[in-house]
Amino acid sequence: MAKGSKPLIFSSHCLLFLLMLKSCWMFGSTSQKSTVLVDSQQPLQEFAHSIRIDGDIILGGLFPVHARGERGAPCGELKKEKGIHRLEAMLFAIDLINKDQELLPNITLGARILDTCSRDTYALEQSLTFVQALIERDGSDVRCANGDPPILAKPDKVVAVIGASASSVSIMVANILRLFKIPQVSYASTAPELSDNTRYDFFSRVVPPDSYQAQAMLDIVMAMGWNYVSTLASEGNYGESGVEAFVQISRESGGVCIAQSLKIPREPRPGEFDKIVLRLVETPNARAVIMFANEDDIRRVLDAAKRNNLTGHFLWVGSDSWGSKISPVVQQEHVAEGAVTILPKRTSVDAFDRYFKSRSLSNNRRNVWFAEFWEENFGCKLGMHGKRPGSPKKCTGLEKVGRDSTYEQEGKVQFVMDAVYAVAHALHHMHRELCAGNPGLCPRMANIDGKDLLAYVRSVNFNGSAGTPVIFNENGDAPGRYDIFQYQINNRSTAEYKVIGQWTNQLHLYMEALQWNTDSTSVPSSVCSLPCTTGERKKVVKGVPCCWHCERCEGYHFQATEFTCELCPYEMRPDQNRTGCQPIPIIKLEWHSPWALVPVFISVLGIFLCYIVTFPMIAAPDIVVCSFRRIFLGLGMCFSYAALLTKTNRIHRIFEQGKKAVTAPRFISPASQLVITFSLICVQLLGVFMWFTVDPPHTFIDYGEQRTQDPENARGVLKCDISDLSLICSLGYSILLMVTCTVYAIKTRGVPETFNEAKPIGFTMYTTCIIWLAFIPIFFGTAQSAERMYIQTATLTVSLSLSASVSLGMLYMPKVYMIIFHPEQNVPKHKRSFKAIVTAATMTSKLSQLAAERPNGEVKTELCEGVEAAVPPAKTTYVSYTNHAM
Repeated sequence: MAKGSKPLIFSSHCLLFLLMLKSCWMFGSTSQKSTVLVDSQQPLQEFAHSIRIDGDIILGGLFPVHARGERGAPCGELKKEKGIHRLEAMLFAIDLINKDQELLPNITLGARILDTCSRDTYALEQSLTFVQALIERDGSDVRCANGDPPILAKPDKVVAVIGASASSVSIMVANILRLFKIPQVSYASTAPELSDNTRYDFFSRVVPPDSYQAQAMLDIVMAMGWNYVSTLASEGNYGESGVEAFVQISRESGGVCIAQSLKIPREPRPGEFDKIVLRLVETPNARAVIMFANEDDIRRVLDAAKRNNLTGHFLWVGSDSWGSKISPVVQQEHVAEGAVTILPKRTSVDAFDRYFKSRSLSNNRRNVWFAEFWEENFGCKLGMHGKRPGSPKKCTGLEKVGRDSTYEQEGKVQFVMDAVYAVAHALHHMHRELCAGNPGLCPRMANIDGKDLLAYVRSVNFNGSAGTPVIFNENGDAPGRYDIFQYQINNRSTAEYKVIGQWTNQLHLYMEALQWNTDSTSVPSSVCSLPCTTGERKKVVKGVPCCWHCERCEGYHFQATEFTCELCPYEMRPDQNRTGCQPIPIIKLEWHSPWALVPVFISVLGIFLCYIVTFPMIAAPDIVVCSFRRIFLGLGMCFSYAALLTKTNRIHRIFEQGKKAVTAPRFISPASQLVITFSLICVQLLGVFMWFTVDPPHTFIDYGEQRTQDPENARGVLKCDISDLSLICSLGYSILLMVTCTVYAIKTRGVPETFNEAKPIGFTMYTTCIIWLAFIPIFFGTAQSAERMYIQTATLTVSLSLSASVSLGMLYMPKVYMIIFHPEQNVPKHKRSFKAIVTAATMTSKLSQLAAERPNGEVKTELCEGVEAAVPPAKTTYVSYTNHAM
């Protein structure tokens, strides 16, 4: 044994015991065995389930010549296509290689071919034949049943094994062959499990694994737009591993969800298939069914769907076990209509057709099962020992395949031949390196090391029988190349499989070639949830990523991704489809607005600082307009009320001084009054200048003022940067002057009628206070109104204009009236002395004191009499305080 093979010793001893027993059975009954001629010349012992062909190098072969037996029998009926066709393909390939002078020159390939009977345990027993030559046998302690020692014949040394067919059989056999380092090349086993190079390191295959097939089927499902499917698998390695690969790949891709994963038992009970199809209907949206099942199970599933009136409901997607086979859909064409199936890309080998049709009982005696095939194929009986004892027809031996029976090349013939050629090319490359190109076997190839041969097998690269490259990856897998079929019924009610695409690492699907059992040309749906409309996000159901509820992005949110809504930036709102954001429209107070026309109409009645402020307040905000607003907002009122305050203060001081002394108060001259007025105005100007310095004027867009619940109605308001606090500060000084002026007007309300200019000032200030007392709740009470900009602007401008109008109407207009309508009274008056003014003030004071002690009217009469006695009568005239030189 080789170094490092200690773990194999125990296994070898166990196998040795089994081989001893097998030898006793085989050679203990040699007298009852018949002989056959191999190649019509060499008489060889016929082994129960094997073909033996001599050669310099022996290849093993495993084929399902017979079906699985029933009721304890190891083998059942003959499998003509999967068994005989594939077996003959190996023999045909060996014949071609042995005749090829370029490939393995002067080296003859032999074969030892066994029947697996489609059963993994039976195949394991048969495969022990391949390892006999690698075990050193000692039969000294073994005896046959009759007491005789076993006859230990020298076994053939098998360097590589072609097969097996079923994945379960290949897995079982691979576990034995790897112990003895015998490379294995399968022509049909596609289970993904066999790609595990740590467990099946000596296994290779010329067909792609089901992981490729599962990827191809997933690509088909996604190309159809299906994201919610069910899976159905036959119990066993092929079905279960295929579905497992599909589920794993779909989970990794994230585009397809599995509604249900159902399994068909090996031995289904009556009604089992009805239960299966009814369970599939429990998820009616998952119409697509991914099937990894054998053809018998496929046929029975279709039959159950037909029986339960589910024709046209399911969208079948079949693996290569369905492929383009007729047997699963016979008499079930309508329920299978539209089924999409997959099959490894293959080509019929014409040379094999000619070879197989030329086979007869006389020229094919090396195939020990060919006589049985002959009886099955032609429905006749070969003599009294034939396998069909009930057949009345006797075989003549002159029948011809393809003439007297139907013939169609089995689909895996190409891959059987490619597997044989892969080993042949590996041996050829090994011979070229080890034997330096010398013809025939050299001593270095007398004992071929399986590990070295495996390396040569994995590195081959040649064009196979179909003209496509035969290569292996690091796991011994062939590349994935598939044809995509659809089962269609044409207008003449004839059904056929039509090629609709290919898959070679990626899918190429001819969508226009698809045909469904509906009048519509669109692909039927198999989805859990319908797509959401624009502006809606998917709220995925927990644990089922393909099922979701659609939620609309509300308010100022837009659909950012398929699954999320995000808030638009503050200055933006969602567009109509809610798939993005757009700027919020900017508005301003327009000149044609009713909110602007009324203030403008009032302001054009007089053109002064208080009136002119209306225009910058309505104009579109910019730096210049905002600057004018700051300057003129309180300046007009400041001019007016500074002058009025100065005047009322002067009157008040004059009469107050007159009560105390005869001397005149200070700063009552016109020049002094101008200085005081200008000083009061400068305070306003200084505040505005400081405002400009600290916070230069600029505009901004207020998106919060008209940010409504409905984004369609949202607007951004273009504004100057005048906050409510700034507005209060700017108007506050003017209002302070106004309030102070009102106080003085109240204090001077009792002056004599001949000094009656204080009274119009008082009435003016009272009215103005009422206006601004009304302004405050209107202006600040509408801060939360949607019409805030319009109401506040209109209120402010109208209040300013009304204040100016009150001053004009009560102070200026009477003088204009006098000038225009009573010019005779508009004449200069003589200047009164301060003493006269003091006398008037004293009389006024006394009048006020006696008013509380005498009934109404008595005081006035008494005082008037005293005045008349002391002062000579004079003509009553209107006297202004400005006419007195103090």
